[in-house]
Amino acid sequence: MPFRATVLTLYPEMFPGHLGVSLAGKALERGQWSIEAVQVRDFAEDKHRTVDDTPAGGGAGMVLKPDVLARAIDHVSTADDGRPRLLMSPRGRPLTQERVRALAAGPGVVIVCGRFEGVDQRVIDTRHLEEVSIGDYILSGGEPAALVLLDAVVRILPGVMGNELSGVHESFEGGLLEHPHYTRPQVFEGHEIPAVLTSGNHGAIAKWREAEARRLTEERRPDLLERGPKNRNRSSDKSRVESKADPAQPVKK
Repeated sequence: MPFRATVLTLYPEMFPGHLGVSLAGKALERGQWSIEAVQVRDFAEDKHRTVDDTPAGGGAGMVLKPDVLARAIDHVSTADDGRPRLLMSPRGRPLTQERVRALAAGPGVVIVCGRFEGVDQRVIDTRHLEEVSIGDYILSGGEPAALVLLDAVVRILPGVMGNELSGVHESFEGGLLEHPHYTRPQVFEGHEIPAVLTSGNHGAIAKWREAEARRLTEERRPDLLERGPKNRNRSSDKSRVESKADPAQPVKK
C-alpha cells in the first residue's frame, strides 16, 4: 500500500509544493505515495468560519480552537487508521533520521500544521498528537516544517531513489555526519582530489571516509557521538554495504 500523507492546514495551496517535482514528484506521479491537504477552516461551524480565539489567561496572539481542529482530525483519521498523528511544533521532540526511517516504514502520517500562538492543549491530549520539531527556531506556521518532514520521509521510500545506497551513505545514517565528496576535474584552483580516492584501493577509501566522517562529527556535532554505542559499529556496517555495491572506479586525471 502506498505511503499516505494527510496534512491539516489553513493553507492547503502550499502542498505539495516542492514535493511535486524531482524524485518526490515523480514518485507521486507513479503512485508510490499520496498527499491530501485538508482545509481546517472547513470544519468551523459559524458563518465566519472561525478557527482561532484569544488565549485563556491573556497574552498576545491567538490559539487554534480545539473543537474545530478535533473535527478535522476525526474526519481524516479514524481510530483504526494506524497512521501517527503529528503536530509540527517548535516545542516538539527534534526530528531525527531514526524517526524519519520509522515513519517511512509505516502506512503514512497525519500532520497538523500549527498557526498563530499554538494549538489548544486539550486537542493535543485527546487526539494523541505527537509534537515534532525540525529545529530550534520559529516559523510562521507548521506548513514549511511539514514539507521538510515529508521530504525526508518520501525520499527513502522504497523505489524513490534510483540507487538505494544513496540513502545509506549520508549524514546521520549510522550516527555520524557524512564524509566529504569530490569529483572531476582532478585539480580545481590548485586543490587536488585526495590521492586515496583515486587509488582504486576500496579498503583504504572506506577507512578514509570513516575517518573523515568521524573528524567532521567531532568538530561540528559531538553530541551525535554521545548518543550510543551503535556509532562505533558504523565502519563495519558500511563496509558490509559497500561490498555489495559496484566497485568504485578511480577518477581519471
